[in-house]
Amino acid sequence: MLEQLNLTDSQKQSIIAEIVAEFSDASLIKTTSMHEIISRALDNNGLSKAAESYEGYFQKDQEKFAKATNVQLNIEKLFDRNEAVVHENANKDSNIFNTQRDLEAGVASRAMGLKMLPEIVAKSHLRGDIHWHDLDYSPVTPETNCCLIDFDEMLANGFKIGNAWVASPRSIQTATAQMSQIIANVASLQYGGCSANRIDQLLAPYAKLNYEKHLKDAKKWIKSELQDEFAKEKTRKDIYDAMQALEYEINTLYSSQGQTPFTTINFGLGTNWIEREIQKSILEIRIKGLGKEHRTAIFPKLTFTIKRGLNLDPTDPNYDIKQLALECSTKRMYPDLLMYDKIVELTGSFKTPMGCRSFLQGWKDETGKEVNSGRMNLGVVTVNLPRIALESKGDKDLFWSIFEEKMQICHAALAYRIERTKQAK
Repeated sequence: MLEQLNLTDSQKQSIIAEIVAEFSDASLIKTTSMHEIISRALDNNGLSKAAESYEGYFQKDQEKFAKATNVQLNIEKLFDRNEAVVHENANKDSNIFNTQRDLEAGVASRAMGLKMLPEIVAKSHLRGDIHWHDLDYSPVTPETNCCLIDFDEMLANGFKIGNAWVASPRSIQTATAQMSQIIANVASLQYGGCSANRIDQLLAPYAKLNYEKHLKDAKKWIKSELQDEFAKEKTRKDIYDAMQALEYEINTLYSSQGQTPFTTINFGLGTNWIEREIQKSILEIRIKGLGKEHRTAIFPKLTFTIKRGLNLDPTDPNYDIKQLALECSTKRMYPDLLMYDKIVELTGSFKTPMGCRSFLQGWKDETGKEVNSGRMNLGVVTVNLPRIALESKGDKDLFWSIFEEKMQICHAALAYRIERTKQAK
């Protein structure tokens, strides 16, 4: 801001010295308080024209904040099909009715959310120094962000959606159908992505039920030497069909917020024949593509785990699946490749990332059991590093000084996110 007033270096230093003296014990300073002290410092140094310029700058800043927090003004932008509002989220089709309803709520939430945030956080967001993500949902609603859904618990023990109690599935087809319903409901109760951990190992027990059923039929109708192979071949077909259905269902889902749920599935660690078949089916289906035109599926985002001794080297048992994963990644962008040992080193345990590629840190409950599934992200605040670099003009000490200041603002923002998220059910 001082750069815009065309002051000499000595004038800047004099004013900065007055500001520092006034606020030496304060970590975060309100805009109004800063305005008063800067105005007084400019007047004390006989810089009346600079004081007038600064007052004009301050008033424009206040007007920008007032417009950003004006609910009616922001809704009018939506009705006028303002591009910045209508196309703000690539996961949302603004031609769909429930998306339009969500956009209406979003512009209102954005305006009210800026009023709820600590003032320094809200104004830093508007100035572009930081970015409070998902302002159309948070902090107005105390929702959580991305979730690593506990599919293991729900599929093993059953769960309730609406008024229906859903029992544990008895086939892989039913398991994947239940997964899509869980994803749709979770996505409607938060504002981020849904992740499924180790889906090959998760779904294997339900595919085994298919195998046992086919083997029972084979023993009744087929000669003994062909029974096992018959049951396996039928199970392979069931696995492929189930995984294809899951991909289609996820890509055709719309949550109550009018968007396709940002879904991530992780696989690659399974070693038995059923787990390997699930892995291969996921990759072959993605390589084939969607529909008659064989288009690349957007969701689910695939993440494939690479682990030494399992699939890294040609002598490893799952090396062939790793090669298929590389082919798929080359042709269809996904899967992303996860390095098992490095993730454990950095986060304390292995788990799939959220849709934005962030990982939960390792955590154990009061009994010492490691817990990953069922946990969620708080939500994101980004700092504008290129702007800090430009403002510091090659001065490394100044860069880190500005960086520390912005980190304090980010800390205040995230502390507020924590308090707000605690109110979510």
